[in-house]
Order: sequence, then structure tokens, then C-alpha cells
Amino acid sequence: MIDTHAHLGDDAGEVLERARTAGVHRVIEVATSVEGARATLDRAERNDDVYACLGVHPHEAGKPADLNELRRLLDHPKAVAVGETGLDYFRDYAPHDAQQRLFDVQLALAREVGKPVVIHTRAADDDTRAQLVAHDGVVVLHCFSSPPLIDAALEHGWYVSFAGNVTYKNAYDLRAAARRVPSDRLLAETDSPYLAPQAVRGRRNEPAYVAYTYDFLTELRGEDVRGVVAENAARVFGLPA
Repeated sequence: MIDTHAHLGDDAGEVLERARTAGVHRVIEVATSVEGARATLDRAERNDDVYACLGVHPHEAGKPADLNELRRLLDHPKAVAVGETGLDYFRDYAPHDAQQRLFDVQLALAREVGKPVVIHTRAADDDTRAQLVAHDGVVVLHCFSSPPLIDAALEHGWYVSFAGNVTYKNAYDLRAAARRVPSDRLLAETDSPYLAPQAVRGRRNEPAYVAYTYDFLTELRGEDVRGVVAENAARVFGLPA
């Protein structure tokens, strides 16, 4: 199994060991700032089963960011995607116009380096859709939580990644979306340390727990999604066989 989106911390060694014991043999760690990108890439260099997604989160849009440095870091062979980037109007930690500019720059960067872009969107469906429809590149909607975007995702062939919140008892719209995603566009993740699946809800999430989401999606869709997601992740992120 692979966890296609995780945020690791100082205890990454212990967390990764528990993941391997649980059958999770690949993790894509995701940065949210340029400074964090350096630490993420360092962990990927030290662990054969960790890959890096490097970008600046929309919450950071109001702060200075050395995007030239981000471009340099993305040249590393363990850097497999740009992100997470996007728009977040729910928390409003940064002005909307600053978020949109930063999003545009990272979309352009993804096109330049030829890597997929991993999208965070919250309470910004219309603006996110508008910017992604104009993007000529591979798109991953991470921790899918925006049912109004499912039609655009299906139309444009975006990858859709589900996290532990799809297992929550009242997540009817997310489950409906998960049933509609074509097998060749499905991904799974933890978004750890957030959104632990229902079976372990209340604990700090970690890559080992992605197994619960795989089990849930398998039952929901009536197909074993482990091999499906592994093939999709290898294709979209260019992972070695």
C-alpha cells in the first residue's frame, strides 16, 4: 500500500516503521512551505520508501517565499509533485488575491518541471475550478472534500484522493463521489496527522492508518483498491516499479 499524502514530524522514523509493519511501503510526504520542503526532501533522501511533494500551502500566501529555491528543490529525483497548493477561503489565513497569485505561480511551476500538482481547496470551489480548468497538466485533488468539484474532476481527468474523512458516518456526499471516480483516477491518503479514519478517530493520524481507508473504499466500490491505487500512484507520480 501507499499513503499518497502525509505530513511527517520529528518521530518520522517510528511512524514509518509502524507503517511498514502495517503493509504501507511507500509514503509521499508533503511540504507546505519552502523551509518545510527542505526538511521533507531530507527525509526522502534518508528513506528509500519516502518521496516528496514540494510546495507552498495557501495559508502561507501572505508571507514571503523563495520560489526560486522551490524550483531548485523540485529538480531532486525524489521530488515527485508540486504542492500542496490551492485556495482556502475557510480559514482565511491569507488574502484571497495573494492565494490566487501563489496558486497561479505554482501551477506554472508544475508545467515547467513536468510534475503533477497536488491541490488543497476549501470553501473555494468556483475559483479552484476556474484555475484548474485552465491548467495544462496533471491534477490531484488531495483529501477530496468538495463534492461540487466531482463533475469537473471527471470531465477533465483529474485524480481524486480520499482520506479518512470518507469513512465518517455522515460523509454521504464524499461516499457518493468515491463511487463515481473511475478506477484509473482513484488515490488514497491519510493527510496525517489529521483526519484519522473512523475506526481510530480521535488519535493522531499516521500512514499506517491508511489501511482503514483502503478497506473502506474496497467495500464501498466493490473492488480491491490496493492494486488500483498503487498503479495509479506509480503512474501519476512517476514512482519506480
